[in-house]
Amino acid sequence: MSDMRTFPEAASARPDAEAPAAPLSAGPRGRRTGAAPLSNDSRIAVDIRGLVERGEMDEARDRFGELVALHQRRASRIAYQYLRDAGEADEAVQDAFVKVFTHLTSYRETWPFEVWFTRILINGCLDRRKARTRRDRWFVPGEPSSADEARLAATDAAPDPERRLLARERRARLAAAVERLDGRQRAVFTLCHYGDCTPREVSAMTGLNESTVRVHLFRAARKLRGLLGGKP
Repeated sequence: MSDMRTFPEAASARPDAEAPAAPLSAGPRGRRTGAAPLSNDSRIAVDIRGLVERGEMDEARDRFGELVALHQRRASRIAYQYLRDAGEADEAVQDAFVKVFTHLTSYRETWPFEVWFTRILINGCLDRRKARTRRDRWFVPGEPSSADEARLAATDAAPDPERRLLARERRARLAAAVERLDGRQRAVFTLCHYGDCTPREVSAMTGLNESTVRVHLFRAARKLRGLLGGKP
């Protein structure tokens, strides 16, 4: 089964790797020239990088909480779709934030912070999946626990038990169908549907052309319709 690491440029998702060159002119330290203003999270990341470089660690940690607040919910959705275990997804998200803070001095604003962070998160999730596969050779994998289901439903709980049950069943059917997609289709669909990423952002994360991302997304949606009983 293929995964994100099979994509072109996927190795650059490591926090200590240089990001692919952006199609923008760049000045010293990767600062963009003649480009649109930085997004809010990228601007915060640059500010924190400066604090770390000046040794102002207490203030840097305080400011980093702003980035955590901006990205935690979205990161949790992405991690859960990869790991299908709420506890492990939480750990993956926390590990990603720790890794980002530790390597923040390597961040360059030619690379949107959201994209940089998401690639680090996804690679961490893939590492966990591979480790779990090795563990599962010795254990029988169990079903997601009721606690996992409760945590997943916490943000969109239905007003009555019947509707909650139906919503849980729909999520379970969709998750099972997504797992049947091939590696690239599954990754693209997960990033777009659960990570709220645009095809352009997915292109930056995976190294695929934006048009190729759109093709994978279209094929994934078509296959899911067929798997879920609709017209393929």
